[in-house]
Amino acid sequence: MRSASRSGSPRPRLTALAGAAAGGCAARCVYAALRRYPPAGEKTWVRTNHRGEILTLLEGPAVPLGAVAGEVVTAAVTGRRDGLPLALAGLGALGFGLLDDLRGSAGRRGLRGHLGALAHGEVTTGTVKLAGLAATGLGTALLDGGQPADVAVNAGLIAGGANLLNLFDLRPGRAVKVAVLIAGLIAAGGALRRGPARLDGLAAVAAPAGAALALLPEDLSERAMLGDAGANALGAMLGAAAARSLPRSARAWVLAGIIALTVTSEKVSFTKVIAATPPLRWLDMLGRRPVSDSAGDAAGQDRRRRPGRHRRAVATAGRPRSGGWVSGLLKTPVRQEP
Repeated sequence: MRSASRSGSPRPRLTALAGAAAGGCAARCVYAALRRYPPAGEKTWVRTNHRGEILTLLEGPAVPLGAVAGEVVTAAVTGRRDGLPLALAGLGALGFGLLDDLRGSAGRRGLRGHLGALAHGEVTTGTVKLAGLAATGLGTALLDGGQPADVAVNAGLIAGGANLLNLFDLRPGRAVKVAVLIAGLIAAGGALRRGPARLDGLAAVAAPAGAALALLPEDLSERAMLGDAGANALGAMLGAAAARSLPRSARAWVLAGIIALTVTSEKVSFTKVIAATPPLRWLDMLGRRPVSDSAGDAAGQDRRRRPGRHRRAVATAGRPRSGGWVSGLLKTPVRQEP
């Protein structure tokens, strides 16, 4: 793999600060623009959360687009030229995540569900997304270069990271908190390296982390969610950051952890594990609205907001404001899940 130090900025802390600030500002601006002019109309992006309350999926595209914009601004300010793989990972995962968000259904879940459907000749949008994430990971790894072993590990980090982070997007703010924790671990792991490359991990995760944190209040307040598009893209960008900044041995261990957690998720509910572990439960609830009764979030599925809440989202859901040319494209399915 190419060494990150070959084009490292002489001021990596400044690079990280610029990336985080640019990513956060860009994400807020993109989110505001998308809320005002939602592509294909507001109804396209309206969903209900685990409480049965109305929210928007527009946080999903806003986070990776903001992070990519942050990378572009950072490159212009600091002269870095190694952000292209990270941008490619984010945009590729964003595209395939949007496909699953807008054309998929809840009929098939997890690797077992989608691969089981494929074994019976059914191509779900989830299967297309998995193949797309694998292709995105491989393309990004090839662009980043290195020995065949590096390319294989890096492709797994990007595709696996994209899929894994999406598994945590089940409660408000959870996926963003996990992403920020992972970003911190990547920065700390990169700091163990010697020489000028030791802070490249911090610079690599700055824009994605800044973009995600900028929209965390929208997520925690249950006005918006990442969805597949945002979680897949954010996870892919963090995988690309790990590929850029960690030594091969560390990357191999991280990939092994991603595989283990992904396999475990097919049998074990992360939500139940978090609820049963006090420190994890505290972190998961930090900044969130409290659960109103002892039955927990499951009981919240039967509750609805009082009349008048989210009036703008409901009243305008059927009236596209802009993007009419996009609407026809989005409403032509590749293959609708049953």
